[in-house]
Amino acid sequence: MAEFTHFNEEGRAKMVDVSDKPETARTAIAQSSISVCTEIYEKITNHEMKKGDVLAVAQVAAVMAAKKTWDIVPMCHPIPLTGINISFSWEQAGQEQYTLHIAASVKTKGSTGVEMEALTAASVCALTVYDMCKAVDKGMVIGPTFLVEKTGGKNGDFRREI
Repeated sequence: MAEFTHFNEEGRAKMVDVSDKPETARTAIAQSSISVCTEIYEKITNHEMKKGDVLAVAQVAAVMAAKKTWDIVPMCHPIPLTGINISFSWEQAGQEQYTLHIAASVKTKGSTGVEMEALTAASVCALTVYDMCKAVDKGMVIGPTFLVEKTGGKNGDFRREI
């Protein structure tokens, strides 16, 4: 079990000890998406959704999720985040379909990475859009969600070829 860092000598899950790792600047960008019907797209972009400004609420939810990742993902370390940014872009995905692309960028200076925080932020952002729009149409589809890039740490940088 030595090659698996999240298992102890008994083969049981553990939180990795990062106390001897150097503090370095670390970043991660994750992406998710949610496909919606034309009615939802128009209500979001025209600020006509009854629950309020969907993207503003989803953005705040994403920031909150990144900050609380360690609370909901058992083996994540509580780390001080130095920056979180959420950005949106729309793409028409068919005659009656639109896709909202969500990018979550997270930064820290610490001894462990922020990939999980970025992935959590992007995921919760999409879930919040779903929650705020489900009264109009429950057929929305979330995903895919994936890591776009990360920098810092002993494993080096990663950039997904899109």
